Amino acid sequence: MGFMNGAVKSELLAWLHEKDIFVVGNSWDAESAGILTDLGFPALATSSAALAAALGRADGENQVTRAEALDNLAEIVAATPLPVTADLESGYGATPEEVAETIRRAAGIGVVGGSIEDASGERDNPIRDFEESVYRIAAAVEAARSLPYKFTLTARAENFLYGRTDLDGTIARLQAFEAVGADVLYAPGLPDAESVRAVCASVGRPVNVLARGPITRLSVEELRELGARRISVGGGLARLGTGWVDVATDIIEHGTFTGLR
Repeated sequence: MGFMNGAVKSELLAWLHEKDIFVVGNSWDAESAGILTDLGFPALATSSAALAAALGRADGENQVTRAEALDNLAEIVAATPLPVTADLESGYGATPEEVAETIRRAAGIGVVGGSIEDASGERDNPIRDFEESVYRIAAAVEAARSLPYKFTLTARAENFLYGRTDLDGTIARLQAFEAVGADVLYAPGLPDAESVRAVCASVGRPVNVLARGPITRLSVEELRELGARRISVGGGLARLGTGWVDVATDIIEHGTFTGLR
């Protein structure tokens, strides 16, 4: 497959969300991007957790700089002909304007999608206030819409990753993110099939589900039946060491995530 231009990649990524459920391959460097491409994943994503681990740091907000993330992103984009969607954490900035700038810089590297989350990086208050989170997503959407091609903007509600098991509150955030224009909605860390079903039934945009913890017991087909449209593995493959290729192969060939348990 030759390298597609940005407009074609952007349309392909958008089409994948409309066509059917799919698994995005989470890469962390050029080598992993190339392998995931060869295995047959239809699109790639970056992983902030995997990048932090590669740099010898803990996962979490403010552990990796915007410059470091963009350098890693450029390496991955250059290594694959596939569309790439970027894990942009909470936008690498304190203000909505800085979030918007991160979207523009990422797009300039060649990605055709990206995610912004509502985590704050503050130990005592790890999730940003509701209104602030919505403003930041709105700024990201506005920046994405200003680009010359479609940029698929994913909005993430991080409650469950930080021990805030408030499903109603999480859904309210996702609904607000949808209302300001997010293309894909994502609540990583959902604990079971019923929470996935509830999230998918509560919004009108495609939902990404993270294959982590109990969710790894569900197959691609089961997640399709629950309403999911995209599945990611986050830093799951990177954590496996040398065995990660076998697990990725099993995901793409059999639609199961048992190797990530």
